[in-house]
Amino acid sequence: MIVIMAGGRSRRMGIEKPVLRVGGKPMLLRVHGQAEVVDDVVVALSRNTPRTKKLCLREGIPFIETPGKGYVEDIRWLLGKLGPFVSVSADLPFVKAADIAQISGAFDGRESLTGVLPIEEIPRDLNPVVYRGYAIVGLNAIGTEGERFFELSNPLLALNVNTREELELAERMARILRPMKRKEL
Repeated sequence: MIVIMAGGRSRRMGIEKPVLRVGGKPMLLRVHGQAEVVDDVVVALSRNTPRTKKLCLREGIPFIETPGKGYVEDIRWLLGKLGPFVSVSADLPFVKAADIAQISGAFDGRESLTGVLPIEEIPRDLNPVVYRGYAIVGLNAIGTEGERFFELSNPLLALNVNTREELELAERMARILRPMKRKEL
């Protein structure tokens, strides 16, 4: 089971992030499209995200409503309701199915895995959360027994859209990546 975390208050942005567009598509739909390739997906909403709920209803995307008291509280609540799961933030516009499959394949359902990237892999325009020499990314596996870092390889996972500047950067990156995809076909 994959849970897309989309119930936050978006204080820094001032607007619900999952519905914001990157590359012409709401971030939630970008993440959902990648996640559904890997496993069953549900979106975790809260009272903080009414526009995201409307988007899920319109697109026929299953969701669960959390208490919306905060990320850690919602993760604990979801673990109690769903059991162990893989979580991905709705504001990771460049997450790929391969990234989700990588952490999902390593997850044994017990030990939590915190998705990280080596600092030297991070594009210089990004300013990720750094802990113990790694950039923490919004792709994790939530278990019940302990926790360890899980090294991922997609450097674009370091772009977690939390500010208008990061949204503008994501949009510029989407424009750059779009022509590259066409050339690969």
